[in-house]
Amino acid sequence: MRKRTSTEAVESSTACYDTLEQWARGQIQAQLQQLLEEEVTTFLGRVRHERRSTVTPVDPPPGSRNGYGKPRQFSMMNGTVTVRRPRVRDLADRFESKILPLFKRRTMEVGVLLPELYLHGLSTGDFDVALRGLLGEGAPLSASSIQRLKARFELEYETWTKRDLSDLEVVYWWADGLYVKAGIADRKSALLTIVGALTTGEKIVLACESGERESKDSWLTVLRRLRERGLTFPRLTVADGHLGIWAALGEIHPAGEEQRCWNHKLTNVLDALPKKAQATAIERLKAMPYAETQAECERQRDAFVRRYRKTDPKAVETLLRDWDRMVTFYVFPKEHWIHLRTTNIVESPFSAVRLRTDASRRYKRVEGAQAIIWKILRVAEQAWRKLNAPELLPLVASGVRCNDGRMIQSGRMPCHGNDQAERTAA
Repeated sequence: MRKRTSTEAVESSTACYDTLEQWARGQIQAQLQQLLEEEVTTFLGRVRHERRSTVTPVDPPPGSRNGYGKPRQFSMMNGTVTVRRPRVRDLADRFESKILPLFKRRTMEVGVLLPELYLHGLSTGDFDVALRGLLGEGAPLSASSIQRLKARFELEYETWTKRDLSDLEVVYWWADGLYVKAGIADRKSALLTIVGALTTGEKIVLACESGERESKDSWLTVLRRLRERGLTFPRLTVADGHLGIWAALGEIHPAGEEQRCWNHKLTNVLDALPKKAQATAIERLKAMPYAETQAECERQRDAFVRRYRKTDPKAVETLLRDWDRMVTFYVFPKEHWIHLRTTNIVESPFSAVRLRTDASRRYKRVEGAQAIIWKILRVAEQAWRKLNAPELLPLVASGVRCNDGRMIQSGRMPCHGNDQAERTAA
């Protein structure tokens, strides 16, 4: 036998490498088809072409082979293959493969991939090209799959909005609104979102509902629905400066404590200053929420007021407005201040939402936008870190109060959500 030269070996290797994907896919296709054959053999208790009368025991399972169904394309993470399901006749009930059930055209992993690609910004029109590149020609996934996905998201969302919340013990929550373009109206719709922290330290999405801007009535609707489903309101709400949320809380949860977001406050103050003064002012402003005590924070505030009172009275007025809500975090454990100073806990997931909304540009329906954005937040929720010092959260929930971050007393405080005064107000 002639020995192969090194050049021939290289050419053979190159040819194999060039067709590696196709070869691997063919091997998987053949093995999957063989598995389907073996499944039917096990079900009937006999191999192909073997008669029932020759099989032990004497009374073998009923049924006989009946050829194959039409060729079906099946998508997996490493590509799309074509298989034919064996058929079985003479049965009381239809035989259904456990390996490849009827109407399944992709693996669970590919099923997870599809919504992830969509939720992370792939637009509907890009799906055909993108999935063909990932899964090969014939992948049973297309833009039409997205329409079915949206419908499924809406059904899941409806179920989620009706779940019982009485078993949740929420200590803090963060509220904010996200604006998206939906429908034919020129103005954007507000999706009113609330993220809560449980006594375990876990953070969960509690609400994501469309509303008329961020009005009091819209927030009241959200809060009432949460209460109707059994939720006990937390000790502290963290939100930005929109009056709607505070007015709604004053009506339905008057005993709750309130903290305004420092990030929004500092932005508003800087906007009231001339650009040439902003570089110096920002250093003074940033130091305030990081002061070790409330007295020190207010000392820095007073220094800012003295410095800018005459030259920039609007900036001073903006800083002083609603001040009591700016320093509420000092009566809670110092370990939690990093979470309570701002609405970052609900703002950060909005970055993933904006990736999706930027890809869509405009949603056809507010309900569709609501369900999709809720789904994005739920996906993001799985990666959220727990709050610092979660062991302190049950104490906070029980009413323990702090002075400059250090606990000074125990016992149930009247700010908890079960008070009779709140029930009357609601």
